[in-house]
Amino acid sequence: MELIKPYQQVFAKYLEHHTFPSDPAGLYLPAGYILSLGGKRLRPVFVLLGCHLYSEDYEKALPAAWAMEVFHNFTLVHDDIMDHADLRRGMDTVHKKYGLNTAILSGDVMLIQAYDKLLEYRHDACGMEIIRIFTTMAREVCEGQQWDMDFETSFDVSIDDYLRMITLKTSVLLAASIRIGAVIGGADADDQKHLYEFAKNYGVAFQLQDDVLDTFGEAHLVGKTIGGDIIRNKKTYLFLKALELASEAQRQILLDLYAKDTADQTQKVQTVKKIFEELHVRSYAEMLIEAYRDLAISHLEACKVSESKKAKLKSLLDQLVFRNS
Repeated sequence: MELIKPYQQVFAKYLEHHTFPSDPAGLYLPAGYILSLGGKRLRPVFVLLGCHLYSEDYEKALPAAWAMEVFHNFTLVHDDIMDHADLRRGMDTVHKKYGLNTAILSGDVMLIQAYDKLLEYRHDACGMEIIRIFTTMAREVCEGQQWDMDFETSFDVSIDDYLRMITLKTSVLLAASIRIGAVIGGADADDQKHLYEFAKNYGVAFQLQDDVLDTFGEAHLVGKTIGGDIIRNKKTYLFLKALELASEAQRQILLDLYAKDTADQTQKVQTVKKIFEELHVRSYAEMLIEAYRDLAISHLEACKVSESKKAKLKSLLDQLVFRNS
């Protein structure tokens, strides 16, 4: 992760000096709170990386990086409300700490603040293109979230449906981040498109690996309870592939367990995990992750940047995708 540390540090310093207004505190304090919980800051890093591929003055992309991180955290505030989640990065979620109505309104103002920050580029030649990319992404993220909620009460979900959902909910934000950075850096239209596809396919691979770790990872490395997706009846790739491969008996067990909440969640996780292992769905997931990783690399190779820069991005991709936490 050495490649992204300088960008993380530059962004952290910028974030420290570009905060929300102080008044009214009831509106802006929760927004500052969710940002203070940290994280890898991958979206702003992708903005800065995208710019630095084409311009040494990558700090000119900091306002856009701020906007993407604030937008990302806005989605987390509202996602936590919809998921009835109590914890985010080991701390109280915004609605748990400040109340539901405050969380909704603070999330709303974060989205508005993100747009406002992007207006700093309004006099630049790339200003309208940045807004266009951001607006398309924001709409798609909402569509992805709706698909995710729809899947909670439906068993008529295909693997293609799931891949479309995670592309919209997760990947397009990463893809828009690196593309906006590239736009600011001066990339031509072809490179912008290839970088977008690079990050989009990387994002799918990243989410699939997250699914694998949620079921097969080690709790002390992952930093959360193993089996959370199973407990919440999430229709992940692992579950959908298992349904595709299962015997009638295995299929019925899975459907029964995912159709209701059981008192013994530990037993539920163990039973589902055992069926996943019998059907080797982890291996299928890992092959799919490799395929998306290779597709991401093919788009990176098409970009008109130096081989040394491409090599660094390939290394970063592998570190982030093939992770154990």
